[in-house]
Amino acid sequence: MRPSFFIARRYLFSRKSHNAINILSMAAVCGVVVATAALVIALSVFNGFNSLIASMFSALDPGLKVTPRTGKVFVPPANVRKLMEIDGIESYGEVLQDHALIKYAERQQIGTIKGVDDNFRELTSIDNILIDGEFVLSDEVTDYAALGIGLAAALGINANFVYPLEIYAPKRDEGVNLSNPAASFNREYAYIRGVFRINQPMYDNEYMIVPLALARKLFTYEKEVSAIEIKLKEGASPAAVKKEVKALLGDALAVKDRYEQQEASFRMMQIEKWMTFLILCFILAIALFNVTGSLSMLMIEKQGDVKTLRHLGAGDALIRRVFLFEGWMISGLGALAGIAAGLVLCLLQQEAGLIKMGSPGVFIIDSYPVRVAFTDVVIIFVTVMAIGFLSAWYAVYRLGNRWLAK
Repeated sequence: MRPSFFIARRYLFSRKSHNAINILSMAAVCGVVVATAALVIALSVFNGFNSLIASMFSALDPGLKVTPRTGKVFVPPANVRKLMEIDGIESYGEVLQDHALIKYAERQQIGTIKGVDDNFRELTSIDNILIDGEFVLSDEVTDYAALGIGLAAALGINANFVYPLEIYAPKRDEGVNLSNPAASFNREYAYIRGVFRINQPMYDNEYMIVPLALARKLFTYEKEVSAIEIKLKEGASPAAVKKEVKALLGDALAVKDRYEQQEASFRMMQIEKWMTFLILCFILAIALFNVTGSLSMLMIEKQGDVKTLRHLGAGDALIRRVFLFEGWMISGLGALAGIAAGLVLCLLQQEAGLIKMGSPGVFIIDSYPVRVAFTDVVIIFVTVMAIGFLSAWYAVYRLGNRWLAK
């Protein structure tokens, strides 16, 4: 064991002659513990919300989604059927999506019409989010639609209502007929057959799922689609499959995984997470200033020991390392204790839901979600040790130089 580390360890755990130094050292450790635990808990809560959002989006969002890089629609390439030859793809379907006016009786609402293939049920877990009716796209006579619960409420309808919905969309490449404005719109009909709920306003308040053929007639398209949705096999690597799909379909089309499909939501979560991390790091830096004060007082108290070390042949470099290790060990012990405390509290929150979000049933979940990420724990430990080293270095090399000179 290096002499500097051995002496620093003895100084850390030995009782000081002045009680103020003991109190200041304990305050330094406690400050690091609290700040580190707060970092672990805060980042874990953000991870929990991230996982919660991902789980809610996954009901309708495919594993991979192919979209045009420019424009709203594209004609599927001739080799699109070769997607099924890629290991990791279970199935795929074409989608045509755009905005339209939806009307029922005297009520009307702007919504997002999503035209899907007949195999849409195989691509998604649509049956798991239905709260009324059943998912049927069409039969020999008519077309059917499934609406989000918010959109259905705005129109005042429910599954299996007698009269059909009227869907209006402006005709493409045609001007508005001022003498007869109604002639400038395509009109289609669909009976409501099911209502779904995902607990996401973007879907619940706007989306209506209809057959792909109806969407093409409504928006005046023949073969065009707005996306190709791909379902991955269980255990398949999204990154590996995405790479193969890109190589097959070319650079004209963008291939997005589940997180890239909701990039704005997840990016906002990440920005909030790391802004919170920086704020807590600032608080941690303030707490670690106690280390500077503790080391300064310790250096003054140990003047006799320093004289003894010099008589034994120790140079200024060894003496500085003693107090540098002292400050670093204070930071290290505080970091380890804080991480342990944060992990215990996260585990309790995970299992018992100690901290509630409000009255039961008001929010999607009753208590704050928590998910601990190993990479976050490593980043927190490295950050605490780095800030602790800087505070100890300032005390030893900036303030200690004059003290050693005397």
